[in-house]
Amino acid sequence: MTKLLSFFVMTQKGFYVLQKYLEDFGTSNLDCIIIGRDNHLQNDYFNELADLCEKNNLKYFERTSKFVLKSEYAISISWRWIIDSKIKLIILHDSLLPRYRGFAPLVSSLINNEKKIGVTALFADKDYDKGDIILQEGINIKYPIKIKEAISLILPIYYNLINKVVTKIINSLPLESRTQNEKLASYSLWRDENDYNINWFENSAYIRRFIDAVGEPYSGASTSLEGEKIRIFQAHEELDVTIENRTPGKIIFLKEGEPVVVCGKGLLRIEKMINDDTRNDVIPMIKFRLHFK
Repeated sequence: MTKLLSFFVMTQKGFYVLQKYLEDFGTSNLDCIIIGRDNHLQNDYFNELADLCEKNNLKYFERTSKFVLKSEYAISISWRWIIDSKIKLIILHDSLLPRYRGFAPLVSSLINNEKKIGVTALFADKDYDKGDIILQEGINIKYPIKIKEAISLILPIYYNLINKVVTKIINSLPLESRTQNEKLASYSLWRDENDYNINWFENSAYIRRFIDAVGEPYSGASTSLEGEKIRIFQAHEELDVTIENRTPGKIIFLKEGEPVVVCGKGLLRIEKMINDDTRNDVIPMIKFRLHFK
């Protein structure tokens, strides 16, 4: 008998959904689990996913190994790569499509000060994230908010959508869907190490959102200080002052060892930062005349 489902999973999102799925549905409808790695994350949950599969006697493969899917459907959660599959593929995407198609949509949403985030379940299409929408659900958020908190808020949405989709599949009910409105479509580009760099010419509110959006589980916002790469993980806005020769990136005050940095508009007080090479704390600081670049 053909198993109904295979899962392509990675990160905390994939682990959360698979764990909840096994609690509610068991293993009887599962063919296999494909697990991906992401070296850009502090924890990509590969080991946790592998352990979960082993504890439940589930067949699993690493993404780079050879495998053959024998299921009727495949479900992709937090996946970063194109899946070349002839079976029906359902994707869970970190945005309310058609906005923020593409890569790291949740990060881009937080940087852009979106007041609502969410998840979309859609059928795969030859062009990424353009397939018909099966279900989507959103949640309102308030700032400041860190990416780790935002992820925790959408985890239940992920599983709620999966539960509804899988229930229909198992009970042979049709998965109704609708086409996306191309006039409303937008894209979020893939990010590399350069995209973690802070642009001090932006305003302080934007920079704080940026710092919060690329923090744990990601590498953290980066800047250069005296030739060393620095990662900033915690900051808050300070009241601006009149600066006759405004130079973004320069320290204007040092408060209890915490630098207050000039931005294109506004000031930002840095509360937590480390040296990217040594991983040592850079705060408290004792030098004052320094320039973040």
